[in-house]
Amino acid sequence: MLQYPQKISLCGFGGQGIILTAVMLGTAAVTKGGLYAVQTQSYGSEARGGQCQAELIIDKSPINSPVAEKKNLLVAMFQTAYEKYITTLSPDGVLVIDPQLVTDLSVPVEHTFAIPATQIAVDLGNRMAANMVVLGFLSECLGILQENDLIDVVKTQVNPRFVELNIKAVQAGIAYAKEHDLYYHG
Repeated sequence: MLQYPQKISLCGFGGQGIILTAVMLGTAAVTKGGLYAVQTQSYGSEARGGQCQAELIIDKSPINSPVAEKKNLLVAMFQTAYEKYITTLSPDGVLVIDPQLVTDLSVPVEHTFAIPATQIAVDLGNRMAANMVVLGFLSECLGILQENDLIDVVKTQVNPRFVELNIKAVQAGIAYAKEHDLYYHG
């Protein structure tokens, strides 16, 4: 599990659900974990298809600033986003990538985890569920959230038409971490 405060950056391109992922992590931390959270986001004027990024800080005590210079978790879902934000990751931080979309790791990170989230989502029937695969993976690999809490938040934050698919995607991310014994013990 990451140490508190958890300083998280998620990056990729618009349409991947990067912002929703951060919102759901923060919502779960506050409503299910009794923690404090603050979230910010930025995206290009193109919105869908342009680069986007969300930052999230989760802590056991009130958070005085929504900005953290160095992050202890970077989730990169696209090569150019990885290149832009890798310098914000602490030297002892955790990097999570989709290896089909981030293929050139120019900065070695000791704690790097690769999950083919987009391919898993495609196999489930909708590539747009890759962010939920990542959420499930993070909950299992890093111990950030309990599965039940995450699924409860999915039910409240996702369009009802997509709840079943998103729950399957979360469970697939959890299963991937378990099957490949991918756990962070920092």
